[in-house]
Amino acid sequence: MGITLGLVGLGMFGSYFVEPFMKHPDVERFALCDLRKDRLKYHAEKYEVAETYSSLDEICRSNIEALAIITQHWLHAPQAIQALKAGKHVYSAVPPAYSIEECDALVRAVKETGLIYMLGETSYFYPEAFFCRRKADEGAFGEFVHCRAEYFHDLSHGLYEVYRNRWGEQYGRDKTGDPPMYYPTHSTCFPVSVMKALMTEVSAQGFIYPNDDFYRVDTVYGNPFSNETALFKMSNGATALISEFRRVGHPGTVRANGVYGTEGSFEHSLTGAAWADKKGKHNVDLAMYREALPEPLASNLGGHEGSHAYLVHEFVDSVNRQRLPRINVWEAVRYCAPGIIAHESALSGGKLLEIPDWGGPPE
Repeated sequence: MGITLGLVGLGMFGSYFVEPFMKHPDVERFALCDLRKDRLKYHAEKYEVAETYSSLDEICRSNIEALAIITQHWLHAPQAIQALKAGKHVYSAVPPAYSIEECDALVRAVKETGLIYMLGETSYFYPEAFFCRRKADEGAFGEFVHCRAEYFHDLSHGLYEVYRNRWGEQYGRDKTGDPPMYYPTHSTCFPVSVMKALMTEVSAQGFIYPNDDFYRVDTVYGNPFSNETALFKMSNGATALISEFRRVGHPGTVRANGVYGTEGSFEHSLTGAAWADKKGKHNVDLAMYREALPEPLASNLGGHEGSHAYLVHEFVDSVNRQRLPRINVWEAVRYCAPGIIAHESALSGGKLLEIPDWGGPPE
């Protein structure tokens, strides 16, 4: 037996997930949903999908059991909550929420409905994340000391177009410049998932680009920072340094560039990855540490370092087997909330602030 699944949102990112969700061997019925009739018609014809819906409200009234929501990022939490309350299991693109209040509401909705929620965080299935979690399980790091992770994405690398597409006809000078730390999960995923620890406190600083016409306080976000850097204290006593840069002379990267322990360490640069201990270090082939996947996903891993296929399989398999996904709602808010609090710290000049936590899943 397989599952029934609908993909909500066929924009720049969502369209990449039509084929992997549709072709997963455990999806027996597949539907598409988008507000734009032209976009919905185009993808339905391209992929020969007969079942379509013109709104989230409409697909929530259907008997489809699971929804993958890949819409504008500020809509993720309210739309996920709506779908959960309509009786649907939910996959959401990142970030899961845009405020601490939304984190509260999302966790509460999962608890009240008892349904499955999974965050589609690509970094969780990056090759270095697989490698480091395996090393952690082996105890090879010893006691964790520090992690450095970063997401560098200069505005000139497609982000202007992303903003215009996100806002559509509403786009204007007042709709630019959301805080980099409001999109932190690509980076925070690494220390939290590898160390299996949460971020408890943060002190952050922001960089203001001179005469910036994009990051300004007179926008809906009131954010002057194009780049934000945060130092976190972890629940295991380690620290984590997270950098979210949107104005940077760099080709762009998402990576854990260092995970350090008392017995072993991992380092990752643009030229490759290495494992080190007190005797020396050697390069590692990260591709060797991936998990197995069913066909046809194994033959086409998709984008973001091949994470797309793993995200699709993790959600479909968790719904089909009725198991807790690894990137469940409690894990998701542990990636998201630290960034929200970090931005608050940066606005206050680096004040040390506590980060809330929602505990773990029920037994």
